[in-house]
Amino acid sequence: MTGSYDLVVIGAGSGGVRAARMAATYGARVAIIEEFRVGGTCVIRGCVPKKLYVYASRFNELFDVAASFGWQVDASFDWPTLVANKEKEITRLEHAYTANLEKPGVEIIKDRAVVTGPNSVHLVGQDRDLDARYILVATGGHPYIPPIPGAELAITSNEAFDLPALPHSILIEGGGYIAVEFATIFAGLGVNTTIVYRGDCILRSFDDDMRRGLEAGLIDRGIKLIYQTTIKSLTRAGDDISATFSDGVTAPYGAVMFATGRAANTGGLGLEAAGVKLHSNGAVMVDAFSQSSVPSIYAVGDVTGRAALTPVAIREGWYFAETVFNNNPLAVDHSQIPTAVFSEPEIGVIGLTEGEAATHGDIDVYLARFRPMMNTLSSRTERMILKLITEKDGGKVLGCHILGPGAAEMIQLVAIPMGMGASKADFDRAMALHPSAAEELVTFKAPSYTYRDGKKIGG
Repeated sequence: MTGSYDLVVIGAGSGGVRAARMAATYGARVAIIEEFRVGGTCVIRGCVPKKLYVYASRFNELFDVAASFGWQVDASFDWPTLVANKEKEITRLEHAYTANLEKPGVEIIKDRAVVTGPNSVHLVGQDRDLDARYILVATGGHPYIPPIPGAELAITSNEAFDLPALPHSILIEGGGYIAVEFATIFAGLGVNTTIVYRGDCILRSFDDDMRRGLEAGLIDRGIKLIYQTTIKSLTRAGDDISATFSDGVTAPYGAVMFATGRAANTGGLGLEAAGVKLHSNGAVMVDAFSQSSVPSIYAVGDVTGRAALTPVAIREGWYFAETVFNNNPLAVDHSQIPTAVFSEPEIGVIGLTEGEAATHGDIDVYLARFRPMMNTLSSRTERMILKLITEKDGGKVLGCHILGPGAAEMIQLVAIPMGMGASKADFDRAMALHPSAAEELVTFKAPSYTYRDGKKIGG
């Protein structure tokens, strides 16, 4: 084929694949360039394998609870089996993504791309150039590694899925999604796990009840939390890695993992030379329609620094194709994005936190804490937490926050009425489904406490 296209997509992750496939469906001649594997971070070394490992880590706790239901369980765990089965699944998904691209006629090019102008892309490996009416940058992000001595001794989420063996202990630096999720995984699989975080509590941007509830849950599962501290250096200590902390303490661990955030994959892409403006953190500046400062160059997904979530990237890729190739301008609404933390306990949230909502006007807060029914026959005392935040006097629902089993599944459904602007009265009209945890969201009779003129009353 010749090197002239309607669209050249750089990066075959979730956003790029959706944009390429839909543009081709609308009749565009499309090429997608990927130097690693089709599927991107989410499919290959992100959400999909992470969720599979979370499932694996939860069996240990289920076995403990099983005894209270009359089951006697004698189980053992084999790490290589999990790794191998994970690889089979992501390979299957990679093939499915590839087939979905090829069906509408997208050309897949395995190479590294460099943008050389508003309408040109250079293939480094093949040493040839492509011409394109439009270029879409969908290169995602990569784990940020702190510039400290010995940083090369640590792993990131990229390597964690394929370790040759589980370490006897692990130190994870970070306090966000990735840190707490991998802490859950490793601890659930029997690894002595420690989190070190520079802040005073994990999950900085989340509602305080979710943060403290998860904190208690992690501690209950034997995970050690070290706050207001960072790793200053790493050195090899026999088979272990010795970590020196900012408070001067040094301790050995079987492995050290950085979960200190992610950065946009824009290095070496040639974007600035092509006239594309970048944020100070390297992310591509785009408008509401994902268009960069160069009219023919667009960007979607994590590389834009907007919301680093797979469904957001997919929606941005879809709307890009609608806007550019279907004469149907669409802009993604980033204001109502449900999100989940697949920790143990699990968290699902959408909308404003209590602290945020209290600055917007008078609000009512409905709060329920109770033992999940699964635990009532056992000695486990951990509580679920469900919180609904509304405008005063049964007004619009502003936020919903859930901690406990099934939180992610519940919050996805809550996102539907919230997206429709539902009020507390709308929730009240829904009939409760009993016995379920979710019924608490539609059976709140009175606020647990309120905020009036910015001041908390009751609670």
